[in-house]
Formats: sequence, C-alpha cells, structure tokens
Amino acid sequence: MAKFKRILLKLSGESLMGEKGYGIDEKRLADYAEQIKEIHEMGIQIGIVIGGGNIFRGLSGASKGFDRVKGDQMGMLATVINSLALQSALKVVGVQAEVLTAIRMEPIGNFYSKDKAIEVIESGKIAIFGAGTGNPYFTTDTGSSLRGIEIEADVMLKGTRVDGIYTADPEKDPTATKFDEISYDEILKRGLKVMDLTATEMCKTNGLPIIVFNMDKYGNLKKVMSGEGIGTYVHP
Repeated sequence: MAKFKRILLKLSGESLMGEKGYGIDEKRLADYAEQIKEIHEMGIQIGIVIGGGNIFRGLSGASKGFDRVKGDQMGMLATVINSLALQSALKVVGVQAEVLTAIRMEPIGNFYSKDKAIEVIESGKIAIFGAGTGNPYFTTDTGSSLRGIEIEADVMLKGTRVDGIYTADPEKDPTATKFDEISYDEILKRGLKVMDLTATEMCKTNGLPIIVFNMDKYGNLKKVMSGEGIGTYVHP
C-alpha cells in the first residue's frame, strides 16, 4: 500500500554520473528507471525534476567567466538532456513518460502548463519537467518545489547521495548526526544546506513536506513509498 498518491521526485544530475566523472552513467540511469517503474506499478502518480550538474551548472559557469544568464540557460538545457535520457530509459522498461519543458522547444518536449502536467500524470504516464522554471537565477531545487506545489503533490522526494539530513556534511564530518524528522523552521534556523533558501521557503509557505533519502541505493525509492522509515522527513 503506497503512503502517498501523488509525488514530485527530485533527482540529482550529479548522481547520474555514477562511476563516471561527467555525463550519464547508463547503469545508474537504468537503476533509476527500474526503481521508478516499481513505484509506478503501485499506482502512484509521478512528476519528476532532474538537475543538470552532471553536464553543466550555471552558477559554476558564471564563476569561470560565463554571463550568469547565459550560464543558467545552458544549465536549463542540461536538465532537458537528462530528462530525455530518463524518458528513454523508462520507455525501455515499459513505462510511458512525457517531457514538459519550461521553455518552448517542441518537438523535443511539450510546453509546460499545470493543466497539461496533471493531465499527463492522471492518464497514468510519468511527467518529467525540464528546463527548471524557465528563468535564470533559480535552481532546480526551486523548480522542483514550484512543480510539486503546482501539481498538488502530497510530498516532494529529494533523492541524493546521502541517506538524509545531518547536523553537518556526513562526507566531511564523521561526528555528524542524522535527523529522522525536522521542521523547515529548524532547517532555516540551523542553516542546513538541504535546498536553497527560496525552495525551502516555498515548501514551508505552501505546506509541502519533503523526504530526503539516498536514491543511489537500489530499492530505497520503493521503501520510502511503502512508508518505511528511511531518510529524513521534513515537515512545515
């Protein structure tokens, strides 16, 4: 029995690199597709946002001399490349998905609207949202929060490389301790780097809870959707 009916799944572009230093690891992509298929077969309505950090990150581009707006636009295109890759991988495992982009680029993807997105997920397909918000100076975390709120998701699932939210970066601080649950106010008070400030405030204001978990461990996505207590639950 699924714990949630409709979700927004945020995937890390950097995690798509897998064992590679750049681009898309085909094995990691296939693992993601299989895990998404598992929860799709539970009858869950799914929207997905995937980052583009495995290809190009606008902010880091700006630090190397790119115009910030152009750099962010390049980052948006990177998310569309990843969206198309995920759509293709889902098709291989027998799951239909549509790519909806925040910038017009038919026939690569349909132009995003809330009504179109809900029509797609209610038809039993997966909606993959590319190109962020369509505007510079916004991260894919903010794009995920926005899409999750728009499609009226029950929860946003943030798949990362770590198994939840810690008092500090567990990859750098061995004394860091994990939260089983935490409020948005506490995240803001402690200055924890869960999402950017805009995304955190949007989720808090609109009452959208999130679960932060390790997506790179096969089977975790289904465990989250089955109500197993993994990851960290963030509540408004």
